Amino acid sequence: MSLEQLWAGWRHEYVQAASAAERATGDPGSYRGGQCVFCRIVSSGPPSADNGMVWRDELSFAVLNAYPYASGHLLVMPVRHVEGLDQLDTEESASLWAATRAALRAITVAYEPDGLNMGANLGRAAGAGIPKHVHLHVLPRWSGDTNFMTTVAGARVIPESLDASWRRLHDAWPPGG
Repeated sequence: MSLEQLWAGWRHEYVQAASAAERATGDPGSYRGGQCVFCRIVSSGPPSADNGMVWRDELSFAVLNAYPYASGHLLVMPVRHVEGLDQLDTEESASLWAATRAALRAITVAYEPDGLNMGANLGRAAGAGIPKHVHLHVLPRWSGDTNFMTTVAGARVIPESLDASWRRLHDAWPPGG
């Protein structure tokens, strides 16, 4: 199978402009009132279906991805607004890893997937939509979960509402995790 290439030279101007604007203003487009979307969520109160936060402790929290790749797609991150994993102190790092492990367990209990994806997009060039507040993606995967809609139409079908995903994951979150 050969690799197909789609030329989109018109995007070069957009990519350069977005990168230049972010370098000049520090605003990747996810800030309102000087606060990033994740900081707004963490300051919105305790975990609830309204704010999408599934779990929180003093140093880390887990929130539903508002634009999920699959039902149950979680974002796990430090409470403190930092750009890189290397900026976390020892306690924050331990809390983030424990929260990520708990997220993996909760997804496994709630969804019984065939596998799991876990990863991070560090920086806008690496695909981070919110590059200034480091976060890890944790999501369930199933054999054959790429269907004709993804292949033909370039769209994903999410068969569950965010409220239903929140309830399943919140209920499955391990005690003390």
